[in-house]
Amino acid sequence: MLNRDSVTQAMLFAVGLTTFSAPMLAAQTASLTEHLPPPPHSNTADVTTVLHGVTVHDPYQWLEDGASSATRSWISEQQQYTAGLLSSRSGMSALRDQLRELVDLEEPHRVLSRHGRYFIEKKPAGQQIASIFVRESAAGPDRLLIDPASVSADHTSTVELLNVSADSKLLAYGVRNGGRDQLSIHFRDLHSGRDLETDTLPEARYLYWALPIAPDASAVWYIKFEDAGPRIYRHVFGTLTTQDKVVFGEQLDARQLLSASLSPDGQFLLVTVLHGASGATDLFLKDLRSPAPFQKVVAGIDATFNGAITGHTLFIVTNWKAGRGQIFAADLDHPSQSDWRLLVPEQADVILETIALTGDRLVMNSMRNAHSEVQLYALDGKPMGQIPLPGLGSVATLDADPNSPVLCLSYTSFQTPNSFFAWSPATDATPGKLQAISAPEVPAALSDISVEQVWYTSTGGARVPMFLAHRRDVKPDGNLPVLLYGYGGFTWSQLPTFSAEEAVWMERGGIYAVANIRGGSEFGEAWHRAGELEQKQNSFDDFANAARWFVANHYTRPDRLAIQGLSNGGLLVTTSITQHPELYRAAIGRYPLIDMIHYERFSIARWWTSEYGSVSDPSQFKTLFAYSPYHHVVKGTPYPAVLLITGDGDTRVDPSHARKMTAMLQNATSSGKPVLLLYDSKSGHSGSLSASAEIEQSANEIEFLDWQLHIPESR
Repeated sequence: MLNRDSVTQAMLFAVGLTTFSAPMLAAQTASLTEHLPPPPHSNTADVTTVLHGVTVHDPYQWLEDGASSATRSWISEQQQYTAGLLSSRSGMSALRDQLRELVDLEEPHRVLSRHGRYFIEKKPAGQQIASIFVRESAAGPDRLLIDPASVSADHTSTVELLNVSADSKLLAYGVRNGGRDQLSIHFRDLHSGRDLETDTLPEARYLYWALPIAPDASAVWYIKFEDAGPRIYRHVFGTLTTQDKVVFGEQLDARQLLSASLSPDGQFLLVTVLHGASGATDLFLKDLRSPAPFQKVVAGIDATFNGAITGHTLFIVTNWKAGRGQIFAADLDHPSQSDWRLLVPEQADVILETIALTGDRLVMNSMRNAHSEVQLYALDGKPMGQIPLPGLGSVATLDADPNSPVLCLSYTSFQTPNSFFAWSPATDATPGKLQAISAPEVPAALSDISVEQVWYTSTGGARVPMFLAHRRDVKPDGNLPVLLYGYGGFTWSQLPTFSAEEAVWMERGGIYAVANIRGGSEFGEAWHRAGELEQKQNSFDDFANAARWFVANHYTRPDRLAIQGLSNGGLLVTTSITQHPELYRAAIGRYPLIDMIHYERFSIARWWTSEYGSVSDPSQFKTLFAYSPYHHVVKGTPYPAVLLITGDGDTRVDPSHARKMTAMLQNATSSGKPVLLLYDSKSGHSGSLSASAEIEQSANEIEFLDWQLHIPESR
């Protein structure tokens, strides 16, 4: 560790050094203060719009056209500029080697249990991207089913496990090109080992995790997002997909979303209508053996409702009159809300996230103080204890076969790479247990990581929790390198999860912090609503107050503090540097949302108006314009160093957000610190980077932080 006032052996040990001579210190200091070459020139062509009496300026609107020759030339110049400053730095080689040790671990993405068999999507140790395997039993050997090399020799396309029929004879998988949200959907006959070629769904935007297959594998229901709005189609295997008919959704517009599930016996189709990405939901039920239309279960209530079916019972998870969540049950013959019975009431300190139904249990994935718990109930609502988890971490997915008592679940933490387990209940002969399906061994270096949860006070007296993860020998000294991460939106809770990049950051002596700011659902719907729409500023205040906590508690100082966020978290990061540039030395925004006045006109952003608001509404425009980062960059302000990351493959958050903000900051900042754009023509929001691409991106991010937070390159 390099301290401007003193260099001690203890500090040097924290970053893996044993000695650091005065000449080395002088050379390092010189390299940190050397004059940067100017960034590429960005032409300005100010476009003004008057909205609700306010003149809005957009000097880089021309960068919204990603296909124009001017924009492509600008991107190329920015790529060269960033590579010239980062890729050749002397610390990159060692960083790549350190990252490779973690990235090359086995990495499971999904596990499904069907008819006693286990279907596994995972990246095998040492491989570039994921493949799909099958096992005949939990402890059996893997057999390769889908080889990604068959769809992409250069690792830019990936395969994803989507669903398997109840009899385990038909497998649905997706093929995604780059990081695009869109994919094509393929179906493989597991008896013959061949795809059903005429049944392939061509590349489009699907709700690919909701793909119910009929129990006899005769048909599949799929949700496609079209320009007019979302639609549910039914496809009969063996017929042309062009003949598929819409079964639900023709009355919906492009601002709404859909999800669907099928009862285990294939008789009932349950449809969920979402009014925006974080808005209220409605439920509709269709008896597929009856000509009667869909029946309304619940609609028009400002709350979320999600359902699952087993036997002849519909289970409804809702935050209606219960912000932390509760579960109702209804007979399928009488599913209306007036006939519901309360099964699992709201709990004081537990947030209900999702449920899964095994053959004889209701499994509740819940959260307490921003970490996961898995609770068990009988189907009549009787509590049956918990599934013991390996530690303080996150369960992101549950998958259950309603014809089996087995449950598959994921688990990860700051120290534990993502893992999957199968849980079987206790019997007269055996106790209930977790059995590893794919659980990479925890690297030895991570066994020395300490995790603690602290609380701080933010705007309005809100008490906000924050996780700190670091090596056990790292102690507050007022000068530690700190990387603060946040999100704060769309009810997405930030629980402890593993990242090779953050693990390397911690191994090298840095503190990694995750602030559970308002806008997520860490404490239920009230916590979410306190950070959305007109309350959005609370999210930004919570993040700034997290940074202040580190300074006030003598962990670090602003010149050693960096912030990082993804997507909505990129909005958080760029808002933070425009509102409080003095608090941070460096900022990293991955695939960031930034221009909040024009965001609605891109891609699927119309779904997000329930979270942010719309500029068409005068009061919501006022809120958006008050914080939109792109519109609050002030020329001559000493901004922190900034690294924005995006790519042409991002079909969710348009890459023009990052392009425009890069140009705006490069033209405005007076700090002399770099503003860089890391731009990949193939990467995007969805899908996994290949191992080599992940290593390169993470190495660039960490080297950027090392450079800006004054961490010596020599280790």
